[in-house]
Amino acid sequence: MNQQLPIRIVSKVVRGYGRGSKDLGIPTANISRDHLTCSIGSFDDLPTGIYWGYARIIAGESSSEKDGQETKNNNKISGRDVYTAAVSIGYNPTYNNKEKTVEPHLIAESSHPQRHASSTGETMFSDFYDTTIVLSVVGYLRPELPFEGLEKLTLAIKKDIEDACSLAKEDNTTNKEEKEWVLQHQQ
Repeated sequence: MNQQLPIRIVSKVVRGYGRGSKDLGIPTANISRDHLTCSIGSFDDLPTGIYWGYARIIAGESSSEKDGQETKNNNKISGRDVYTAAVSIGYNPTYNNKEKTVEPHLIAESSHPQRHASSTGETMFSDFYDTTIVLSVVGYLRPELPFEGLEKLTLAIKKDIEDACSLAKEDNTTNKEEKEWVLQHQQ
């Protein structure tokens, strides 16, 4: 599996089941299988598991951004920022999904006002459906596992987020290259 990493993905953000936000307090950006370009082939070729990486949302410019008069809204996501991501690729065995999904949770820096805004103390941005997401899946964290109850699942995801943050801070060539690719990639 590590021989396939990093995996570079560009797609659209679509509506998912809504469970990340509602059930778990850990919202995810659900990736469209129909608009996907991927460094290893198709959506179905993506290996299942829990991963970490980097992501950026490319949103259309607002009129104020075009005029150079950018307004600051702290719960909106910036198209210029690269976020660490904890990424689920698979079938969410706790929920018994029949279709594979790719769901990154974007993690704001600890000083960002939205970093601890969700009900479980994780990053919560405004919705950004129908925007382009640029995602580099850099490393493997663990296999997908079924959990007995949402509390145990939430604790495991919070550990994944902690691990993703720690690994993303490592100063190495792969991290630098993948973060730069996410930052520079255009639609």
